[in-house]
Amino acid sequence: QVQLVESGGGLVQAGGSLRLSCAASGSIFSINVMGWYRQAPGKQRELVAGITINGRTNYADSVKGRFTISRDNAANTVYLQMNSLKPEDTAVYYCAAKPYGLGPSPYDSWGQGTQVTVSS
Repeated sequence: QVQLVESGGGLVQAGGSLRLSCAASGSIFSINVMGWYRQAPGKQRELVAGITINGRTNYADSVKGRFTISRDNAANTVYLQMNSLKPEDTAVYYCAAKPYGLGPSPYDSWGQGTQVTVSS
């Protein structure tokens, strides 16, 4: 079993930056991909970005060029650097992990979520 703990959310003005962190523990040997999802009020949860253990990444079109996902395998931690934030980025951000690749296979471990609020 994998445990994921997020940190770094908060309130920021539009155009600002935030950095989210997610530390993994437990059965970390089973993890290939770590990623970030987000869910805004009244909307479905959506994938923001994912990264493999070898550093391959994918991003939602809405965040390309503004967000950067990175990973420290030695520290079992994944980061999401969010720049040029917009009010529509407001959501609860969830860290997730899975043993499979970057494709459509489901994530099977989830963090508790951290709130990101972008004011206009």
